[in-house]
Amino acid sequence: MLVSHYIDDLLAQGIYCFSGVEAAAALGSGVIATRAALRRLRHKGKIAMPLRGFYVIVTPEYRKLGCLPANHFIPALMTHLEEPYYAGLLTAAEHHGAAHHHPQTFQVVVQRSRPGITCGGVRIDFIVRKNVAAMPTMDFKTDRGYLKVSTPEVTAFDLAGYPHHAGGLDNTATVLTELAESLDAMKLVAIAELSPVAWSQRLGYLLEVIGESALAEGLAEYINTRKPVPVPLSSSQPHKGVRQVVRWRLLPNDTVEPEL
Repeated sequence: MLVSHYIDDLLAQGIYCFSGVEAAAALGSGVIATRAALRRLRHKGKIAMPLRGFYVIVTPEYRKLGCLPANHFIPALMTHLEEPYYAGLLTAAEHHGAAHHHPQTFQVVVQRSRPGITCGGVRIDFIVRKNVAAMPTMDFKTDRGYLKVSTPEVTAFDLAGYPHHAGGLDNTATVLTELAESLDAMKLVAIAELSPVAWSQRLGYLLEVIGESALAEGLAEYINTRKPVPVPLSSSQPHKGVRQVVRWRLLPNDTVEPEL
């Protein structure tokens, strides 16, 4: 079988991703010959390789992009890697209608460190959360299937836990402002049990800053029972001499100015 026929057969089945091993088996050729054939298709822009040994078929409407959009192939990629995942942080916020600005990268939460991916004009960042498999997710339909996306509550915690992946504290607060209408106070407490307590301290404080004290009430009670050590709002700024906000056991060592 010619490699072009193999690609056509996959498209006829609605399949847009494949591995080099699968291609070699279908073509009945050796690994080296298969790689050479696939390399020629890559040079023509008909396929792309986001990760070594994993290929996507670039349909004509995405040739200029040089790859399929990330949400079209991330589910297949993570199945290929046999790793749990969810689209999170700003990417998840965008799916929930709260990104404010279109994220520059597609953010995927995984259980272990993995280098980012650049495929044509598509950039993917991987953020580590060791208990990713325990996090509640929602399935969002894409043109190529379904994408796992963190729930609004998990998204809120991840934003508070990784503000440096969310454009800083100001943007984190801005996104939380837009995400707030999708949040459930009881579900926030449930996610608090699955997250570092410092994330609850920061998230509760930020919710209060943006005027969502009712959503933060359960987190305040949770923190009161845990009695954690005070943590700085910003881990990158000095906090010596900063007066503690007792309710959150937090040291507000940075200003937060959400964009309205």
